[in-house]
Formats: sequence, C-alpha cells, structure tokens
Amino acid sequence: MVWMRNVPYHFHFQWHCKSASLSQATVLANKTTLPNFFSPKTFSSTSLPKASFSNQKQNLESIDDSQKETLILSLGSSKRRKLNLSVLALLINGSLPNLSNNSILAQELELARYTDSKEGFTLLTPSSYAKVDKAGATVLFEEVNKGSNNIGVVVTPVRLASLGEFGSPQFVADKLIQAEKKKESTKDAEVISVAERSGHGGLQVYEFEYKVDSTRGGMKRIFSAAFVSSKKLYLLNITHSDKTESPLEAHTRTILEEVLNSFDLAPVT
Repeated sequence: MVWMRNVPYHFHFQWHCKSASLSQATVLANKTTLPNFFSPKTFSSTSLPKASFSNQKQNLESIDDSQKETLILSLGSSKRRKLNLSVLALLINGSLPNLSNNSILAQELELARYTDSKEGFTLLTPSSYAKVDKAGATVLFEEVNKGSNNIGVVVTPVRLASLGEFGSPQFVADKLIQAEKKKESTKDAEVISVAERSGHGGLQVYEFEYKVDSTRGGMKRIFSAAFVSSKKLYLLNITHSDKTESPLEAHTRTILEEVLNSFDLAPVT
C-alpha cells in the first residue's frame, strides 16, 4: 500500500466562489478499496485516448470535403470563427504535428508560458487569467472578473516514484469521482475521459476530464493532470463553468485543453 508523506488524511485544497475544489491530493493520499460507481460505459476503452487534438486530426483526415465544410461552418460564434477556422485549417492540412509545443498556436490562443523554477513545472496560461495568492496553492490563476473559473497547481511530497505505482489512470479517475460524490455540495459527478501521455523525458502523465453538478456554482467542467517526479506529486486542476444556459464554448474548450496538455516538468537549463 502506498501512502503520501506529510499529507493529512483529510487534506483538501479548495477554492469556492472565487475558488474551485481540488481534492486529488486526498484521493492519492488515501488508496482504499471503494465501490465502483461507474458502469462499463463510463470510461473509454482499455486503449487510452491520445491528446484530443490528435484524435481530431485523425477524424478530419477520414471525412470528405463536404463534411469538412459542414464542420467548419458549425464552429463557434461569428466572433470567434476566424480563430477556429485558422486552427482547423492547420489540422486539416496536417501541418500541426505537435500542438502542445507549437508556439504559433499558443500565440493564436493568447497563451503565455508560466514556469515555476523552484518547484520545477511549467504550463501555458490564458491572457484573460491573472495570478493570485491563495493559501494551499503552489500557484493559482483566476479569470479576471470571474474567479470561479480558475487554474491551480499543487505540489506535494510523496513516497511514489511514479503515478504507475499508485494505479492506472482509470483507477485514479475512479477515486477522484468518489471523492467528489462524498462532498455534501455535490449533486452529481461523471467522468468524461481518461488519458495518459508522455511528458518531458518520458514522464508518465495522467489526464482527466469530468463534470460536477454542485449546489455551489452549478455545473462545472474540470480538467485535471497529474504526474510524479523526484518524490513530488504535481496536480493541475482547471475548473470552468459549464451551465446549461451558458455551456462551455468550443473556443474556450480549445484553450483549456491546450493548458492541460502543456502541464509538464520544466526543462533543466
């Protein structure tokens, strides 16, 4: 059994109103056997999905020109269509082999690189978000004038050498959703996707997307990523409102996915 070091049993890192909850540290600190809340359809197949943009590229390559035109016309509002079309054109033409490291795309999406040299991690952040101080957070960015939409990172010492020692991505996702459902404020929680990718130097990175319906803020879409390096657990949590009356826009989703995919160890210089 693997236990985290120096992390209280009920460790919670929470942001409410101008904060969103991040309870992954509790989940990873308490590896206990809990009932499976999910049906077989909840998770993707055993073969875990690649980053979403790669899947989009493969799907685009398999459709004909008329279908591509329909897809283009359906993208976003007219206000954001120009940007969506430019990204889609790159995908269709196959000229965007690695979106996570593509500086041109980051500029198009108005993303800036943030690196914490002390803790040794890096990620992209939207220009519409501002860095704020919050107890318990290694770093926290909030959307200006809408702090409930935020991006936070927590770094915690552990005894793990890698996430694989704790469990599979699906196992961790199971624990995350169980933790969400135990909160009094949670009305419902559902896993959308689970993935694994390689980070800097072959680092094992888990990615999760799930939605939570809460009495505190309504429906939220959450993107999370986690990795372990040098006996430290790195957790990224991206929370964004996804209410029925104002659902998450395609353009905003693209930005948040790029932030998610950018979370990695900072290269040693």
